[in-house]
Amino acid sequence: MAEELGRFEGQHPESARSPEAPSAQAEQRGQAPQPPRIQVDDSKAIACYANFCRVTGTPEELIIDFGLNPHPFGIPSEPIPITHRVVTNFYTAKRLLHALQLTIQRHEATFGVLEIDVQKRIRPTFMQAPPSPAPGAGAPQQGG
Repeated sequence: MAEELGRFEGQHPESARSPEAPSAQAEQRGQAPQPPRIQVDDSKAIACYANFCRVTGTPEELIIDFGLNPHPFGIPSEPIPITHRVVTNFYTAKRLLHALQLTIQRHEATFGVLEIDVQKRIRPTFMQAPPSPAPGAGAPQQGG
C-alpha cells in the first residue's frame, strides 16, 4: 500500500531527471504510460494492530485515532485505550481513502464481500449451546 499511496505523492527521482515526461517517453515507444513510483524506506516503521478507529477533525486537519477494543462485540464497559493517532490534511486523507478503496475492491474481488456488521457474520449455530447427546448414545454397547 505504501507504493499505492506513494505514487500519488510525487515523482520518481529518475523521471525528474529526464527532460521529457514519462508519459511522453512511453507514448513514443507505443506503451501505456506507467504511474510514477517513489522509493519508501519503512525500516523505522512500527507495526501495530487496531480493531477500533475514531475519526474526528478540524476544518484544516483530519485526526484518526486507533486502539484495541478488548470486547469487540456489543458496547464496551470500559473506555477503549487509544494507542496511535494520525493527524493529516484532507488532501492526504483523500489519497488514503482512494488507496484503501482500491485495496478493498481487489480483496473483495478475490475473497468475497466483507461484511462489517459483526452480528451478520456470526453463525446462528455458533451462538447456541451444543446439543446434548441422545439418551444412551454415549453408553458403550454390550452384546455378542
